[in-house]
Amino acid sequence: MTTGRDISFFFSPATIALVGASPTPGKPSHVILESLKRIGYPGALYPVNPKYSAIDGLKCYSSLTEINRDIDVAIFALPAPTVIVIMERTDNVKGAIIVSAGFKETGAAGTKLEAELKEIGERKGIRIIGPNCMGIYDTVSQVDTFFTPEGRVRRPKRGVLSILTQSGSFAELIMDEMASEGIGVARIVSYGNRVDVGETDCLNFLTDDAATKVVAIYMESVDDGRRFVEVASRCTKKKPVVAVKVGKREAGIHAARSHTGAISGRYEIYRAAFKKAGIVEVNGYEGLKDACKVLNTYDLVEGNRVLIVTDGGGVGVSMADACEDFGLTVSELSEETRKRLSAKLLGFSATGNPIDLTGSVTDEDYVTALKEGLQDDFDIVIITVLWGAPEITEELTDRLKEVRDSYNKPLLICTPNSEFTRRMAQRFEENGMPVFFTPESAARAAAVLASGPLAVSLARKNEERRSAKART
Repeated sequence: MTTGRDISFFFSPATIALVGASPTPGKPSHVILESLKRIGYPGALYPVNPKYSAIDGLKCYSSLTEINRDIDVAIFALPAPTVIVIMERTDNVKGAIIVSAGFKETGAAGTKLEAELKEIGERKGIRIIGPNCMGIYDTVSQVDTFFTPEGRVRRPKRGVLSILTQSGSFAELIMDEMASEGIGVARIVSYGNRVDVGETDCLNFLTDDAATKVVAIYMESVDDGRRFVEVASRCTKKKPVVAVKVGKREAGIHAARSHTGAISGRYEIYRAAFKKAGIVEVNGYEGLKDACKVLNTYDLVEGNRVLIVTDGGGVGVSMADACEDFGLTVSELSEETRKRLSAKLLGFSATGNPIDLTGSVTDEDYVTALKEGLQDDFDIVIITVLWGAPEITEELTDRLKEVRDSYNKPLLICTPNSEFTRRMAQRFEENGMPVFFTPESAARAAAVLASGPLAVSLARKNEERRSAKART
């Protein structure tokens, strides 16, 4: 069975075999079986273990060869040496997800086993995800090979974001975070030691995947630098790709080698490659999380001009500083706009940028500030809401949505992280406005919107349109 470079069957498997299936609750293979049932995997599922005739009401097969049909994906949850033995005897499998550890990350003996695994896969034409990975969480095809119980790591709902990661623990971390924030995902792939399938093959698939609108990558190292840049360049012409590179310094490089056996090169080379491919690079887990949150809601914008509206002067100043630190432009309002604002707001409101509505603010003041401020040329709006102001009400969440929809500008909310504001944050997010709990987080997300080749391309096209219009 030869699949060539195709990996699409991993994301639409008609048949799955679980090799090393167990009826014992809590064992990784049993958690995977439960996860596949819980998510509603619609295809044929075959437990494989010679010790049992049935597991959880499903017929259990003694071997893969006993299953009298081709298997799209075989999930291996067995000791590393046993994986090698079974892979050698297998002839009816297209792809393998090997969640087992005990390969390259363990040293010389494991490296030898991993080399054998690679040779078997290439010789038999079996594509391999892993080993030492969590595999696939896919809300589109309803596949969940993660061996962590949902009671401990929540699964996000269906969305448009797809995530690629070498690290299984990172996959769990971001998965739980996305679920708690109400952010949906399309597909998450944890490929661990990357003996075969890595970020480049996955990114190539996601480039043409209609279910994926945004791609996020957690990268320790790259599998094929030249091909990755080629594939990423094609992908960023269609959808945003955001990446965080870890293992930048010596300690991180050493940790990555122990973790997945990854060999990281010089960070400067990665940074140049990201820039060449049009990938939006972010720094650290918080950066990637903020990027996922904002790109889940808004498209990239043409420019970097930010309008800030606040009801707290100090927070406004902090936000302005943070925006400039991230390369955004916080320009003054025009004199005409300031005059209109001064005529409509309380006399002690500040009519610069930030527009400071002070603690006497009302819902209507926010609406007025937004409508007047957006008469000037801004690309992104950040609103800070300190709910201590006594005259603002819970209806503010709906009033701001009306203005956002009317002006069609991305509007980000920054508000403190307290019990009350968490409830208000949920209302904002239900209205399609992402919420951030610190000025730095909101500014970082705004900077993501203002970056990337799509923004450059849009600006260039609009400039060409304006020039053509001026000539006629």
